[in-house]
Amino acid sequence: MISNKVKNGLTINPLWVAKFELLRTLVRRDLEAKYKGSVLGNLWPILNQLSQLLIYTYVFSIILKVKLSLKGLPTDNSLVFGLWLFAGLVPWSAFTMGFMQASTSVLNQVNLVKKVVFPLTLLPLVPILSTFIESSFGLIALIILVAFSSQTIHPTLALLPLIWLPQLLFTCGLGYLTASLTVFLRDIPQTLSVILNLWFYLTPIVYPLSVIPENFRPWIFWLNPLAAIAEIYRDLILTGEVTHWNEWGFVAIVSLLTFMLGFTVYRKLRPAFADVL
Repeated sequence: MISNKVKNGLTINPLWVAKFELLRTLVRRDLEAKYKGSVLGNLWPILNQLSQLLIYTYVFSIILKVKLSLKGLPTDNSLVFGLWLFAGLVPWSAFTMGFMQASTSVLNQVNLVKKVVFPLTLLPLVPILSTFIESSFGLIALIILVAFSSQTIHPTLALLPLIWLPQLLFTCGLGYLTASLTVFLRDIPQTLSVILNLWFYLTPIVYPLSVIPENFRPWIFWLNPLAAIAEIYRDLILTGEVTHWNEWGFVAIVSLLTFMLGFTVYRKLRPAFADVL
């Protein structure tokens, strides 16, 4: 029988500690493997995100002359739209990359699936956490650029962890769901690529929410958690004011339900993974 350790009055199950340490090791190895042998190493994630920022800023601000007026930021600066756009791209990129990699995580680790002692619940979490860590580099760069442009650091940045948790739960829930189903339906990753392309343009990331007819705006938030998450990122980082409290609460509830659904399906189908693979 596994004995529990008591630390600071709390009972800690050593099995959970071992799983956490294994997860941390797997995430670190995943990050190291992605850029092993490259000269720039872990700088590539931020360079990729900054290249997106420059391209979109050039297209929309320089060529199309799109202007945005945000509190605390200069209205005549083309960089403002780039910062606004980047604030929406950071959570979207973390979500899509982690989600897509998680959907094939079981399929790509057949050797681990067939090991009886390996905790299979960790497999979808590894790519999701590694991409979340990668996106944090872009987030730090964004915060620095906003601070430089506005000459201030908004205290609302302290609330960022409260939106990270729903974002992680939502991504993990969908990751668990698709990872388990992909074992039996191999067309799911290709289907997800099409769905995510459509999803991107249904989310106000490259265009402001104001261009959507007012009657449809509530539906965008209630049916698309990523729209609310992107807008909350912009509230916290760019303007320093939270204007989407209701949407934030709704996203938290949807994310928790999505995680519970995905994890339940994954746990139910997990015993059949080794037989199918």
